[in-house]
Amino acid sequence: MKLFLFRKDVIFLKNSHKIIHYLFLFFGVLAISTSAIFVKLSTAPAPIIATYRLVFSTLMILPVILFNKKYILEIKKLKLKQLAAVFSSGIFLAIHYILWFESLHFTSVASSTVLVTMQPLFAFIGSYFFFGERLKKLSLFGGFLSIFGSCIIGFGDFKIGGIALIGDILALLAAGVITAYFLIGQSVRKNLSLVAYVFICYLSSSIFLLAYSVILKYPLIGYANSDWLWFFCLALISTILGQTVLNWLIKWLSASTISMSILGEPVGTCTLAFLILGESISYNQIIGSLIILIGICIFLIGQTVKVKDDSSSNSKAV
Repeated sequence: MKLFLFRKDVIFLKNSHKIIHYLFLFFGVLAISTSAIFVKLSTAPAPIIATYRLVFSTLMILPVILFNKKYILEIKKLKLKQLAAVFSSGIFLAIHYILWFESLHFTSVASSTVLVTMQPLFAFIGSYFFFGERLKKLSLFGGFLSIFGSCIIGFGDFKIGGIALIGDILALLAAGVITAYFLIGQSVRKNLSLVAYVFICYLSSSIFLLAYSVILKYPLIGYANSDWLWFFCLALISTILGQTVLNWLIKWLSASTISMSILGEPVGTCTLAFLILGESISYNQIIGSLIILIGICIFLIGQTVKVKDDSSSNSKAV
């Protein structure tokens, strides 16, 4: 009887943690949904927007590092291999922002966001080959259902050929690059605190983006006051409250799960684009959004079922 109760407690505790993680995942995705809006509102070049987004994010985290010796000691103890992995993760993040922000200057918010959130396709493949992760059939069904929903959102918005096609290609490349960022993060975050990880990651991104902007001779100053406001909003809302929350969750949730949930970004972005930018919401976007949300729910239920199965098998082993 006691063993049975113990098993139930273990299962309940694991599922409770999952629910908390999923709630944070929801708010994290909601926060990153603002990213495309702030980029559209800014008149600065894409590399400059990306640069100041990461520079401001790094500066926001810096006081936490400086006033807490444990993070400084943790960073000092990192092996060269670990440090190189985190730095490369930051560079992938920087390249992702350059490609995606650049795409928003060629195509619409809906097209760009839909394509950049195709990353689950890359994440499913990467997680299988690098971590041996095999998703439940229910999760796979939910994943492809959400991807189908994304395609519906962008179907009426895509423009074949010309400048829009350049933007669509850049957004798709950005999807592949951000998947590499999450896969590296999934590996590194197992033995590294969130603060230490994001500080090194955002710092390396900032250095890369600053160098990129200087080499291409983009002016670092002289932008409108409103642009500086959007840079700050990108750092605080989209990065600290969005990207950083996802980095925190990568320790407990797989890259596939996080990438899947990011498919909810077009739903938030389309809604915000309607409210802030005055972009109309089409029937395609409404239907596609509903399909995406249903698909994400099915995917997460599939993952929860997996946890229950694992918990049961572990209890039997005890």
